Amino acid sequence: MSTGKIVLGVLAGIAAGTLIGVLIAPDKGSETRRKIRQKGDDLVDGVKDGMTSMVEDVASKFDKLRGKARKSMNEALASIDNEHADL
Repeated sequence: MSTGKIVLGVLAGIAAGTLIGVLIAPDKGSETRRKIRQKGDDLVDGVKDGMTSMVEDVASKFDKLRGKARKSMNEALASIDNEHADL
């Protein structure tokens, strides 16, 4: 299972549990709505943080892969140049 799916599943579980807890709590309607709004904002922030982390991770892996590809290409070109020089 991918990291993104795990993060999304955990965040959805936290949101559902929090929403149920807030709805069951014996508070005034205005207070309950405020709590739901705050938890929604917290969830959005958590998703943004998770997505930012995933994007940074993917970018880092891409940069490493690009570096390896560039190194392999340079080695191949050097090998071709050496073979050409031997002819």
